[in-house]
Amino acid sequence: MNERRVVITGCGVATPLGIGVDALWDGLIARKSGIGPIKAFDAGGLKSRLGAEVPDYKMADFVPKTYRKSTKVMARDIELAVVCALEATRHAKLITKCTLARDEADGALSVDSTRFGANIGAGLICADLQELAGALQTSGDHASGAFDEQKWGEEGMYQLTPLWLLKFLPNMLGCHVTIVHDAQAPSNTITCGEASSHLAIGEAFRTIARGAADVCICGGAESKMNPMGVMRQQLIGRIVAGGDDDPATACRPFDGSANGMVAGESGGLLILEDLEFAKKRGARILAEVIGFGAGTSISSWHEPEADGVGAALAVENALRDAGLKAAQVDLVCTFGTGINGYDAAELAAWKRVLGDRRDVPAMALKGALGTSGAGAGAVDLAGVVMALHHNTLPPSANTERAATDGLLKFAQAGPVDLKIKSAVSLAYALSGSQNAALVLRRYEG
Repeated sequence: MNERRVVITGCGVATPLGIGVDALWDGLIARKSGIGPIKAFDAGGLKSRLGAEVPDYKMADFVPKTYRKSTKVMARDIELAVVCALEATRHAKLITKCTLARDEADGALSVDSTRFGANIGAGLICADLQELAGALQTSGDHASGAFDEQKWGEEGMYQLTPLWLLKFLPNMLGCHVTIVHDAQAPSNTITCGEASSHLAIGEAFRTIARGAADVCICGGAESKMNPMGVMRQQLIGRIVAGGDDDPATACRPFDGSANGMVAGESGGLLILEDLEFAKKRGARILAEVIGFGAGTSISSWHEPEADGVGAALAVENALRDAGLKAAQVDLVCTFGTGINGYDAAELAAWKRVLGDRRDVPAMALKGALGTSGAGAGAVDLAGVVMALHHNTLPPSANTERAATDGLLKFAQAGPVDLKIKSAVSLAYALSGSQNAALVLRRYEG
């Protein structure tokens, strides 16, 4: 068992349903969909022109005035992380070195920067294609059209800003967040695809539990709303085929007739704290983290493990860490993407874990939010935190025909009152072999 108890005091999210955890929760309860035609770029040549985009925002609203110049070297993924960081500290009423956050929590106990850590999951950040194309255009042999390395060195690379690379390094999400909020305790960047958020939050959980920090900001962010992000998923056969005429029903988790995922973007950062520190500063405690586990799938780097062994191992390890049996789980948060092979493999994992249980309350959020890489898991967890906090199971979009052999039961017509004491959330990488799970419970003192 962990020596220090770790609790969640704040959630900051940026999702297709809006900025902030209230926008996420209210949207889910109202059965809203964040899926629609892609606006970020011309998607006319793609199999599907659907995406799940975060509504417009202004970065100046999320950083101190003294830091606004730095927003020029923030790719979309980095922006989402910085937006979520401020939302999380506001939600937790946590004073950091960020003036905006301090204004929101006047009079509260400030966190010691040397005891404030960060663990943030990131994906493969897409380069600005127009900017890069302009530089490459000056580096071609005009006669043959071939790329000329000498011209690139002499002319092409100088068309890019000297700080160009800093916009696209995965660790820059954590870099900007820790600078803005002056988080000086242990920090890390985790790049394990869709499992990144869960792994980052699990590491933060361990960091606080062993006494290396009092507070951690943790989660992940990623945008796939760019030509490369969507095309990669299309080429590997994961993107939904069709559905453009009815975007809200295009992604159908665990539906036998489903034909793929909708690519999206999102970010989610949670504030984790040592229980005694949280109590000392009078924080509102939303939930407690009691278990973390991981497991590896070894069959393929780009196909699901049909028997779900790796995913099941992650959940079993998390439950063992929490000291819980599968029969004690009140809520399951699935990762259901709408990709048949992956949903079938995930269902096999839940069957291994839950055994002969039936009608286990479950959530599947990607029918409304799409799949957003490293940010997806943290948004799922924010939904779980709010479900615990409100004792409510939100509806899961497009699960009316979900085929789970009676194992899982999704709310569909509307929210369902549900006494939730403990919940488990699973995430797994679509490419790679990482699986991770976290167990949360209602805080009861």
